[in-house]
Amino acid sequence: MNRIRNGALFATLAATLALPVAAQETLKIGAHVTLSGPGAAWGQAMKNAAELAADRVNAAGGLEVAGKKYKVQIVPYDDKYQAGEAVTVANRLVFEDKVKFFIGPTGSAPTLAVQPITEKNQVLTSTLGFTNKALSADKPLSFRPVMTTLEFADPQVQWLVKTANVKKAAALFPNDESGQVIARDLEAAYKKAGGELVAKEFFERDRVDFVPLLTRMLARGVDAIDLNGNSPATAGLIAKQARELGYKGRIVRTGGPATAEIVGVAGKAASEGMLIYSMLDPSLPSTKAYLDLYTAKYKAAPNGFSPAFYDFTGMLFEAMKRAGTVSDATQVAKALEALKDYEGALGKIGWTGKATYGVDHQLAVPFYMAEIKDGVEVIRARCSVAAGCN
Repeated sequence: MNRIRNGALFATLAATLALPVAAQETLKIGAHVTLSGPGAAWGQAMKNAAELAADRVNAAGGLEVAGKKYKVQIVPYDDKYQAGEAVTVANRLVFEDKVKFFIGPTGSAPTLAVQPITEKNQVLTSTLGFTNKALSADKPLSFRPVMTTLEFADPQVQWLVKTANVKKAAALFPNDESGQVIARDLEAAYKKAGGELVAKEFFERDRVDFVPLLTRMLARGVDAIDLNGNSPATAGLIAKQARELGYKGRIVRTGGPATAEIVGVAGKAASEGMLIYSMLDPSLPSTKAYLDLYTAKYKAAPNGFSPAFYDFTGMLFEAMKRAGTVSDATQVAKALEALKDYEGALGKIGWTGKATYGVDHQLAVPFYMAEIKDGVEVIRARCSVAAGCN
């Protein structure tokens, strides 16, 4: 009899102890990112940002949606910044892991390759691809948490032409969808500002020797070399090789935060004085808090794209709460688009883009022009699309 009672007691106790575990389900978020090759710094920044956002809600007991608690799990895969590999990763996340929300893809070509899969299967994505084709009214589940050259080139180039006396610029671009689009938008920005992009060179992304291209460009007597559109490692190589060729002029980067990586590859001497696009103002308390949080976990400074994807992941969680679902991406997308004045690591942010893309799925954030001094960014101008750089 005692054995029966004890058995019943243990069974009841076991069932009781199991209740909290059973009550909390798992919410999988896919990190469809680049973790190897030229774009690895960007992809790592995206993945780490999502992990930190997941850590925050998990530490609070999980994400509560419609009365249920969910433990958030980030599921990362490396697409190697290749369209073919990106399709493989998307299929695995959608059909094997049953994921309905992506952080990523990382670039334009991977984004365009996977959108037929994600849109058809009702999966919400957050691209880093700069192509204008990434956002449109017929792609209701595609969002972009970072601004592109189309948004930020005009105010920055106006500032460079007026303040830094950059009249004749040259630039090197990767020979892919991203590079072609950035070259087009950047050339238009220089022309509008009264300057000129006098030399353009296109190269394959795995190239590491830029001396022949730089030699041809420098022969044009340019005031500046613009590194917009290049991966962090590639930008560092170009800066290093330009200085080794004896180039003494300006090196600028009107797009893509990559200061730590550029300094790491080019060295402090070659990167000193570079004028660069920056997404971060470390004096902003919310931004400083994120930088400290990131550094504490990963023991390194984040790439500048990272806070934007941290904020996006937080906005995604908030949209799930408001929509009352973690499975219906269409309803979550509607709630996400409706978010305004979200308080994130980058400050107060919201959505724009309808006039350009036909849908408000382009994140609107402040940005900055900075100068690299002794390996770190020093802000020289505060910018917005509407007000320019001042």
